[in-house]
Amino acid sequence: MNASDRLIVALDVAGPDEARDLISRIGNRAGVWKIGLELLFTGGAELARELAGDGQKVFVDAKLLDIPNTVERATANIAALGAAFLTVHGHDIKTMEAAMRGRAGSDLKLLAVTVLTSLDAADLEQQGSRMDPAELVLHRATLRRESGFDGVIASGHEAAEIRQATGSDFLIVTPGIRPAGSAAGDQARVMTPAKAIAAGADYLVVGRPITQADDPAAAAAAIAAEIDTALSA
Repeated sequence: MNASDRLIVALDVAGPDEARDLISRIGNRAGVWKIGLELLFTGGAELARELAGDGQKVFVDAKLLDIPNTVERATANIAALGAAFLTVHGHDIKTMEAAMRGRAGSDLKLLAVTVLTSLDAADLEQQGSRMDPAELVLHRATLRRESGFDGVIASGHEAAEIRQATGSDFLIVTPGIRPAGSAAGDQARVMTPAKAIAAGADYLVVGRPITQADDPAAAAAAIAAEIDTALSA
């Protein structure tokens, strides 16, 4: 993969027309388009099918977590869209195994969500967990060994430990990416593109620093250039 292939742009916008405009402006400066919950419910599923049909890579960020039968069928439907990646909450083996059954016969790659990058230790304590984010991320990342998932969604702060524990053939997809000087927004555990790649991330998910930039294409190109520099180093 080249540097731009590793850049996932989060299309967290109001509707498909706005998403198509961003895709047109950014072009080949990014390799994957992420369709999350905001867009999924305003025509995002059909947009995913359209983009996949045009040969584009689509990441459906559905964060599935439900009874096994529902997860299995939802995964099968998302695979039928032609999506390249799908997120499932990696809380338990039963949920992940259901997603594995649902993606059978497709090229869909499954990514386990470990701990959202908006959460810190205090948030996890509210949920009843006494683990700090790094401990819980590593615990959930190792569950994939039993489920057969392709990788995880994890902050750059945990990427190095995950890489050491899981090996080189395991995908680490890192959100919470903020170029130096960017506002963190609602993210609690952020990292620059270069540091995340150096820590072991394979793909970087970037939303507002690109989509809300005056020139989204230039912003995406700058992040891809930073990825390239980090890979060279």
